[in-house]
Amino acid sequence: MTQQTRSVSRESALRDRRWLLIDATDRPLGRVASRAASMLRGKHRPDYTPHQDVGDFVVVINADKIKLTGAKAADKVYHRHTEYPGGVHSTTAGKLLSGKPERLIEMAVRGMLPKSRLGRQLFLKLKIYRGADHPHAAQKPQPIAI
Repeated sequence: MTQQTRSVSRESALRDRRWLLIDATDRPLGRVASRAASMLRGKHRPDYTPHQDVGDFVVVINADKIKLTGAKAADKVYHRHTEYPGGVHSTTAGKLLSGKPERLIEMAVRGMLPKSRLGRQLFLKLKIYRGADHPHAAQKPQPIAI
């Protein structure tokens, strides 16, 4: 395969990129996150290639209405470190859901993407909004059933 053939296939993938809409109302966090990560990678497309960004843009709406099953709201704890001695800060999933529900979905999806330059590039195509309104109406996102 020549360099020219590779660039043509890459350009066609960029032209065929779609915008997909996921409504997170009363959906479990893990199911929404795994579906979004799969769409960002492009695993639903016939031209999927693991080392290239061939996925679609994903818009998640109603992030504040996402569902945490079981006792995860109280038991699931997220940790972060400030890089200073004793700088561990912890928060529960319930607090994140009430304060910053977008962050909860971001962390779930980020954990399902590759930990590399490709994963960081894929993550930029994820758009999460607290309510039903989003500024991507001009892209005509197609609703995806979960």
